[in-house]
Amino acid sequence: MSAQVVVLDAGTGNVRSAVRALQRVGAQVQLTADYSAVMAADGLVVPGVGAFRTVMDKLQRVRADRMIERRIAGGQAVLGICVGLQVLFDCGTERADDADTGAWPGLGQWPGSVDVLPAEVVPHMGWTPVHAHRDSTLLAGLDGERFYFVHSYAVQSDPAQALARESTFNEASVPKVSWAYHGADFVAAIEQGALSATQFHPEKSGDAGAELLHHWVQSII
Repeated sequence: MSAQVVVLDAGTGNVRSAVRALQRVGAQVQLTADYSAVMAADGLVVPGVGAFRTVMDKLQRVRADRMIERRIAGGQAVLGICVGLQVLFDCGTERADDADTGAWPGLGQWPGSVDVLPAEVVPHMGWTPVHAHRDSTLLAGLDGERFYFVHSYAVQSDPAQALARESTFNEASVPKVSWAYHGADFVAAIEQGALSATQFHPEKSGDAGAELLHHWVQSII
């Protein structure tokens, strides 16, 4: 049995490489933003390249924000990639153009702000080791492996700690966070129930990326 996966076609990045990578690990893949197809799929992949606000605008234009939220509410699998991870947080401070100031709201699935990395060289571009959460499904057997990153902004606070401080804290629902470093520690991957995301590009990360995608595809069948 093959997993039925939709790669969201919202004009938010180079989606063809994600489609090919998922097909190589055995998924049946459709590239679309059609509501019925998105809601019927076993898994939804949300790619994103560019400024936080631009990606949010494109998602909202095809009402993908509502589709993502409905899938998450229904326990249906969603995987965000790169800015597809970032928009799942509360807000982002990346400028879409010189006229933009302040922070823009994301989907608010996790607490935290997406801010510029305090590194001497940005963007962070290239292969960097990821330190996996001990209970990670995506990164099982991949602790310390290098994955391919291209970004200048990241979540540098720990969403698990933020949620643990809330009055409705439930230890079983705390996200599993994996980390990488470029000028500061930042969230490299995060998993919580049906919702997962990576700051790096698994579709461009060779054998390690293929194994991660295989883990995700197998988890949604």
